[in-house]
Amino acid sequence: MFRKHTLSVSLTATAVLAALTMALAARASAPESAPAAQAAPLDTQPAGTPGTPNVKDPYLAGWLRLTPDREPKPLKPGVDYGMDPATGKFIWPKATPEVHTGQRFPGELTFWDKKSYAKNVKVLAFYPGVDSPFHAWNNIADFNGKRYLYIHDRDYLRIMDVTDPANGKVVYSKGGVWGPKGSSEKFDADNIQDYLGGATIVWNKKLGKPILVASFEIGRYGLMRDKSKQPDKVAAQRNYNSLKGFKVFVMDGPLPSDWKLIATRTTDYKHPDAPVGQQQGSGSLDSPEFYGGKYMILSSAPDDSYALTEYPNYLYSPGYQVWDMSDPANPKFVSQISVPGQILGNTEHEQAYLQNPRAGNRTSWMGSRMPIFLPKPLEQGGKVGFGAMGGLGLWSFDLSDPAHPKVMGNVNTAPSFAGTEYDNADVSQYERTGYVFTSGYPMNRDCYEPFKDIFVVDARNPAKMKVAAKLPEPEVPAGAPFTSFCQRGGNYGPKRSNSIGQSGTWRQGIVPYSYYNAGVQIFDVKDPAKPHIAGYFVPGLADETELPVYTLGKGVFAMYTEYDRNIMWAFTENGAYALSSPLLGEPVMGAPAKPWPAR
Repeated sequence: MFRKHTLSVSLTATAVLAALTMALAARASAPESAPAAQAAPLDTQPAGTPGTPNVKDPYLAGWLRLTPDREPKPLKPGVDYGMDPATGKFIWPKATPEVHTGQRFPGELTFWDKKSYAKNVKVLAFYPGVDSPFHAWNNIADFNGKRYLYIHDRDYLRIMDVTDPANGKVVYSKGGVWGPKGSSEKFDADNIQDYLGGATIVWNKKLGKPILVASFEIGRYGLMRDKSKQPDKVAAQRNYNSLKGFKVFVMDGPLPSDWKLIATRTTDYKHPDAPVGQQQGSGSLDSPEFYGGKYMILSSAPDDSYALTEYPNYLYSPGYQVWDMSDPANPKFVSQISVPGQILGNTEHEQAYLQNPRAGNRTSWMGSRMPIFLPKPLEQGGKVGFGAMGGLGLWSFDLSDPAHPKVMGNVNTAPSFAGTEYDNADVSQYERTGYVFTSGYPMNRDCYEPFKDIFVVDARNPAKMKVAAKLPEPEVPAGAPFTSFCQRGGNYGPKRSNSIGQSGTWRQGIVPYSYYNAGVQIFDVKDPAKPHIAGYFVPGLADETELPVYTLGKGVFAMYTEYDRNIMWAFTENGAYALSSPLLGEPVMGAPAKPWPAR
């Protein structure tokens, strides 16, 4: 039998009363002094129960019934936001809706900047077209003295031999390759079953081999634009035609033909035998937090009641799950973790949600996008973890008993939408300093959303976290044809720092971030409360001769750092860069001293 334990937090009576008061106020009628409206003729009155959304899906209807409609209004460029001609600085929007098209503003460059800029960073090689223009998950694994780099997303997988990072070679390719006319293969987002999602590769002592755990989740792009207006798309996600969960493979070699599937699990733990198409929830998001020991942590909404989220094309507010991986061929569910404000139909959760100033904005992502981040693996004595939960903020958890996890504390900041907030947490410096870095990332183009700061959180007391500082905004390089990165076009802001499962150990005092059109930004965080930028690499942007216009302007949207070889991999819309920096140390231009994953 699986052990099943669900964690949530009770709100105080005062908090519930305050939330209820706010909810009632939002529904209040016009002031008593206002003249009464004349009743409409009987034949023009709408049929049905007042306040009932015209939506078939019961969970979606419940969310709409609960929340007011506060969707932000579109803003006018050059009026509500844009370049300040007096200072050359960009004035950021205060709040914007989520959009899928560019929002150009006066003063933005009319061309794609092809220049590259670098400080304390050297380019070892560039590999065009080895990824897609949209996203990249990455892994490293060593076999027989060779190092392999995995670059993948739902519609493609590339495997490169990067034993010599300056002379890498593609040894496996599946899925489309992009050019100026688009992908070489058609991608149908509605029918993707055989794919490799976010994955983690670890060494399994019991098997004496590396294993790969791959997440399978509902696709986040290309399936739906507005859940309130596309009932057929909502129904398709409820009855998704692919696994909602994860798979475990034994790796006898670097290529998929060398892998053996040993376990498949759904994150719908209440219905562990539910077939594909009947599994509830979101599946497992992004790469599992797993170090090869007993416990694995996933980001997941286990069922459809985790529905309190504003994001227009996503139905779930994912929490977290702990799984027992003692036998990788027989993973066992241990516990589900939620925080206040996630579960529809639960009064305390609903009241907590209504107290959040984002409730009703039809824009904010609520819930996790990545698993809980562990400064130290639980098997090595780790007891605390940190979860970035979108508009719900940053949370700390006591995981000393993984079967009975406890919420310790949380911190949140003023809303910053569109884009996503609290997407990830960097805990690489926590054991040394007690500080955590956390941020969301931009999802609208052309800076059509508030700037996404990277917050420095003092978590020395995890129960009483507080924002202590921010990492500085990137400096515009000398000689650049712009005074603000917003003018460069596309996306600008932080994405993520350390991927889950990077080779070697985190470098103390240095944290590299992918930063979209500002490239790679390397922060000196020896004193986390007084950070500064120590180096950067800002690559030239692709243009229409390389890719379709709708893919352009991403810059560096993913990173993977080989800390055991002092090599950074930066993934852009048009390829991958192998980088070195004296801030990390002299690069190793051959096989590493010890194989990865660590034995």
